[in-house]
Amino acid sequence: MNRRKFIENSAASLAAVGIFSQIPNSLFAMPNYKGIKMPIGYQSYVLRDEINKDIVGTLKKTFEMGYQHVEMCSPFGYAPGTFGALAKYTGKELKNIVNDSGLACYSAHFTWEELSNNLDARIAFAHDMGLKHMVCSGGLYGKTMDGLKIQCDTLNKIGEKITSAGLVAGYHNHNGEFEQKKDGRPDYDIILEQLDPTYIKMQFQVAAVQLGYQAADYFRKFPGRFISAHLSDYAVDNHYKQIVLGEKGLVDWKDFFEAAKVGGLKWVYVEMESDPGTLEGSAKYLKTL
Repeated sequence: MNRRKFIENSAASLAAVGIFSQIPNSLFAMPNYKGIKMPIGYQSYVLRDEINKDIVGTLKKTFEMGYQHVEMCSPFGYAPGTFGALAKYTGKELKNIVNDSGLACYSAHFTWEELSNNLDARIAFAHDMGLKHMVCSGGLYGKTMDGLKIQCDTLNKIGEKITSAGLVAGYHNHNGEFEQKKDGRPDYDIILEQLDPTYIKMQFQVAAVQLGYQAADYFRKFPGRFISAHLSDYAVDNHYKQIVLGEKGLVDWKDFFEAAKVGGLKWVYVEMESDPGTLEGSAKYLKTL
């Protein structure tokens, strides 16, 4: 079945069950690289100040840039320092605001503290928002081997409960999991061994390339463990200067997406702190793949 016929048939089926109008049109324009079809998303944290001041206007601007998905952050876990203005919304209200802008939101970040202390409430919020993924935004920073293993066991139990609720639990790394080592190995490697893949999928933060760690290597070494990734790239002569995806940098994006097939990747979120130009330019590049 060709793509046009597939979309026509899919649209007819969705309309028949009355949910077609709830799905943003942009979801039917997915770029793909050698058979991997992924909607283009971004992480809301990079526009935290703008979203906090004007969520409606900011989301619409990113939709116009070509983005199809936004990965939100839990207002309750990040407030009051960040996203405090969003805490007044229910999950359903926030979902409607996102969808009305033309975007979809199927993943959100939650802090270690709120998942540990308010898991039932956060699962209910995730259901109200229509999320598929609940991603722990960090927290596996045990100073000793035993301490790290205990934290991983705690996250496994959190993931088991999230899975039982019909959602997918994930863990998002930062550079710290690579900077900190035990027995000569990066903590991230130990974390991958300790987390139960039945309950916890991984969201790879590509910024680890600043330290020499390529996402593609991990996708191939740990097949099927990854569900999403945060995309960013840096100048060859300055590993802390962000550049637009597709420019000559530290990441080979074609190899990244080739390896993503092995790693199990399904979703990507651009994470650019520099300026709106890198955010918009990166979306344009991903559309060319």
